[in-house]
Amino acid sequence: MTWNYSVTMGDDRPSPATLPPARPFDLFPTRIWQAQLTHLEPHFAGWAEAIQAMREAEPVPAGRTNRGGWNSVDNAVLNQSIFEALHQAVRHYCMQAFSEMGVGSRAFKVQSWVNIHDRGGFNFQHMHEGALLSGTFYLQVPQGSGVLVFKDPRPGVLNSYARGGGANAYKDVQLKPSAGLLVLFPHWLEHFVEPHDNDVPRLCIPFNALPG
Repeated sequence: MTWNYSVTMGDDRPSPATLPPARPFDLFPTRIWQAQLTHLEPHFAGWAEAIQAMREAEPVPAGRTNRGGWNSVDNAVLNQSIFEALHQAVRHYCMQAFSEMGVGSRAFKVQSWVNIHDRGGFNFQHMHEGALLSGTFYLQVPQGSGVLVFKDPRPGVLNSYARGGGANAYKDVQLKPSAGLLVLFPHWLEHFVEPHDNDVPRLCIPFNALPG
């Protein structure tokens, strides 16, 4: 009688060491832009004086999301001739962003105002509804200035058990400001500013690119 049989001397499945690594793909990135406008430093002192004069002339703040300081009712601050160089820089970087976003050289106008944080001042969480882009220029940033915090824009990730910088984890991003820094970001990106911890005020000029 003939018997047919086979003998397996070991598991012939590939071991983990021989498996190729999976390729990671990061989907849904959110782009922001930063530029250090050091070439405008000669204007900084004059701009700070102009802002202080605005506050003295109209001391009641506009309110909105600013608490513990002052913000201008004027929403066209960069249209003042003293800020012309900054106005042109803002328009330049907005046009760069529009180009990278694939929307071409679209017409827009710049809305702009002043935010001052005295000690303890902050901005609560918000976004800039109706804008095309949003941003801010930091004019005076003493030690202890509150950071700008961008909220994770993915609603589903709020339920993630992972936190921090790992893949698919929930994360907020802190941006530490410095004098002369211009930051540009999508208008829908929610953000807030942590409390200011210095007796020297924190000065910035936020702005929106609006349909023009």
